[in-house]
Amino acid sequence: MLLPGPDGLQGREVHLWIVRLEASEDNFERSCSWLSADEIARAERFRFERHRRAFVLGRAALRALLATYIGIAPADVCFVYGQQGKPALADASCDLRFNASNSGDLAACAFTRGCEIGVDVEQYRRVSDLDHIAHRFFSPEEAAEVLGLSAADKDAGFFNCWTRKEAYIKAMGGGLSIPLDSFRVTLFPGVTARMVTLGGSAEAARSWTLHDFTPAAGYAGAIAYPDEPRLLKAMPLVSADEVVQLAGIFEGRFDT
Repeated sequence: MLLPGPDGLQGREVHLWIVRLEASEDNFERSCSWLSADEIARAERFRFERHRRAFVLGRAALRALLATYIGIAPADVCFVYGQQGKPALADASCDLRFNASNSGDLAACAFTRGCEIGVDVEQYRRVSDLDHIAHRFFSPEEAAEVLGLSAADKDAGFFNCWTRKEAYIKAMGGGLSIPLDSFRVTLFPGVTARMVTLGGSAEAARSWTLHDFTPAAGYAGAIAYPDEPRLLKAMPLVSADEVVQLAGIFEGRFDT
């Protein structure tokens, strides 16, 4: 496997990386060494060790990929955060945009240039009050569609809807300030991901592109950005071990 390098992301491309959150103890320690003080503090707030490790490895993989795209060492990647916590590169002159999401033992990282982007990945899990959640958070049309699905398709429809909405909210950097029922997306299994209405307007919805993806069995994922469709390149599934190891080699170019 090769990491992308500074010229690896061209023009109107979107790169999607799926990272399995597993690594040796040596690479886990290397991952910790790349994180900033605030990232370490955030990791320490997780109650369970598996969640702490997943956060550290996901963040290290994001740093490693960003570092190779822009040609610096992973520890030198500096973030700034929007009002709702969305990270961006501190170097405002760089046109690289990115977003990341963790669920289960997978992380998804999406990258593009000159356009805000959001990504969400969710592992299917039992949702005992699925119908109530759909009624409370989805648009009335979406809730009706979810409730009308067969038992075999209901989980897929629910998580299709959830990931597409989360990807849009993350692209906007709006967090909880954007009501989930203020826009409508497609959700039926097998139907192309698309924003149907935004603020009640089909025309406004057409200014956004959604992509759906299945990172592994039992997962749903989505990407959103405010532009006409870009070329989506899905990279081969990799482990955090591989990404950290290769980025460590790349990092050596910056040692003095």
